Amino acid sequence: MERLHTPVIQSFVIGQQSITAQVLWICGFALLTAVGAQLEIPHQPVPYTLQTFFVLMSGALLGKRNGALSQLLYLMLGLVGLPVFSGWGFGLARLLGPTGGYLFSFPVAAFVVGYLIDYHRSFLWHLMSMAVGVAIVFSLGIVQLYAVYSHNWAEAIAKGFFMFSWWDALKLFAAATIYHQISSRLQKS
Repeated sequence: MERLHTPVIQSFVIGQQSITAQVLWICGFALLTAVGAQLEIPHQPVPYTLQTFFVLMSGALLGKRNGALSQLLYLMLGLVGLPVFSGWGFGLARLLGPTGGYLFSFPVAAFVVGYLIDYHRSFLWHLMSMAVGVAIVFSLGIVQLYAVYSHNWAEAIAKGFFMFSWWDALKLFAAATIYHQISSRLQKS
């Protein structure tokens, strides 16, 4: 399968711009993911946040490499002590705790979304590409939730997926709709 076009932001905004411009976009999406972490509805063991929305958008808009780099930067900021994780959390304990699998999945999900999204221009393809990203987030999240919190697969799936499936479906649909609109408009210009 051949790619139809380059990542939207890279082709329209960044194009052949400098490394500095790309770094600014990468930092911007790391910051947006951090803001999305603070827009939370507390819930145990995993809160409702907007992080996944920005993970999906980073991969879609920045492409696989820069999208993944933005999420790696987000994780590194939290690891070195900046309070960027949900509830103003930070540090290795957060990455090794019940929500760590979700966090570790962010660069992988952004990479995969960035890889898949530009093969077709249809809304359904954009939605499905992002759905794969959400599946990656849930898969890694549930595995770590099982390993460090519940030690029961049914409980890990109930608390790590079923409780959030409606919320992530909304974020998925919003991200795919926004990306599709941006992509369609930029292709016409």
